[in-house]
Amino acid sequence: MEFLDAVAAGFAPPLCAACGRSCRPEAVICSRCARRLAAAEPLLGKGPPGLDRAWSSAAHEGVARDLVASLKFRRLLPVAGLIADRIHWLAPAHMLSGTIVPVPPAALRLRRRGFDPTGEIAAALAERLQAPLEPCLARRGGGRQVGRRRAERIAHPPRIQTRCAVPRSVLLVDDVLTTGATLSACAQALRAAGAIRIVAVTFARRL
Repeated sequence: MEFLDAVAAGFAPPLCAACGRSCRPEAVICSRCARRLAAAEPLLGKGPPGLDRAWSSAAHEGVARDLVASLKFRRLLPVAGLIADRIHWLAPAHMLSGTIVPVPPAALRLRRRGFDPTGEIAAALAERLQAPLEPCLARRGGGRQVGRRRAERIAHPPRIQTRCAVPRSVLLVDDVLTTGATLSACAQALRAAGAIRIVAVTFARRL
């Protein structure tokens, strides 16, 4: 079986999840994209209203943007592990405490995709941190945020509700921070349900 796998790999080498070029069999991205991603500077700030702090591993451009698209639209699930690794390695230690809560997907998008990209990232990060994972939020209607103008996103945030008891200390996880409207809506629901500390980490942030 290993011989057949090696032969197959010889005819169809693994492709980089970011640029599509060939890469090492065990790698998710090629060495060139890995260097470009490593050079991206993390971003830390107070974040959107309702959060205590927000940290992002890179600006939403270049390799980071390509990886988000690969996970969301091409269902390249190993990308979620790569994203979790970067957050684990680079985020300040004080940010990576508390119960991990993924930003919930829209129900329609979840049905269409058949999986939750942010949920995959959150689960991979929880495994690396040996932290509890609690998907205690749900999104109710409100339409999709992708494609909306910034003013529309802020004026019409998604409706977020809690669906079970929430932890007091929350590490909110999302793939991309855009306007912050969704993270703020999540924070509002969490605080209304009793959360005291809420910090957010995302893989990328639109500047």
